[in-house]
Amino acid sequence: MPDDGYRHELVAGYVVSEPFPTLRHDRVRGRIERLLYAHVTEHALGEVFCDLGYLLAERPDTVRGPDVSFVARARLEGVDERRWFHGAPDLAVEILSPSNRPGEIHAKVADYLAAGARQCWVVDSERWRVAVYRQLLFPMHLSAVDVLDGGDVLPGFSIRVGALFEDPA
Repeated sequence: MPDDGYRHELVAGYVVSEPFPTLRHDRVRGRIERLLYAHVTEHALGEVFCDLGYLLAERPDTVRGPDVSFVARARLEGVDERRWFHGAPDLAVEILSPSNRPGEIHAKVADYLAAGARQCWVVDSERWRVAVYRQLLFPMHLSAVDVLDGGDVLPGFSIRVGALFEDPA
């Protein structure tokens, strides 16, 4: 891929580019990564990744890289670490950027779910909201006062949505 100041994904055989994340975006990504990592490590559930490529479809290929993702421990056994992960993560987290259009995000969620993701979180740091997808057409919309939980994907994980966006004291 060219070193042109953009991140790249492969969607149905076509290269799609988007700008690198902003400072705000990366701060929220870091918080989510740290929270998930602590929970996943404490309970030996699997691994948390940032910007890992997931081969979601072949011929034509689709490779997506969620901002944060989780893969259950059993699914990591025997994986070739030198290649993209074959299949979807158990959890894909996409953090909205100013450059994102609703159709693009919907397409990403559709790709993850079609490839077997069990949950997708679409995080809106401007409005302090999270949309939780278990099915494409029926997201659960959470506001800052609501509690985001990991359900059967991340048993025992829960946090108030607003805590994802607040600056730590």
